[in-house]
Amino acid sequence: MGTKRYPEEFRREAVELWRSSDRPRCRVAESLGISDGTLVAWIAEFDKRDAPGALSDDERAELVRLRKELAEVKQEREILKRAAAYFAKETTR
Repeated sequence: MGTKRYPEEFRREAVELWRSSDRPRCRVAESLGISDGTLVAWIAEFDKRDAPGALSDDERAELVRLRKELAEVKQEREILKRAAAYFAKETTR
């Protein structure tokens, strides 16, 4: 049995429909033709994504890029420190 992939807009609207409705979650899911478990997962997904302080996809990608760049700069700095120490030792001989 394969999993059906729903567009994000549909998932968000389903969550908003449940939040604005007085009906039980399982009834909202049933009316949309999805399982209650699926709706629960979508609610958790959007709660996590929309939480205060949560990073957007662009911010998350930038954070990954900056961490990688920082690691490279630290490595370069260590190499330069070793080279400076080596050349300092050579000039005192």
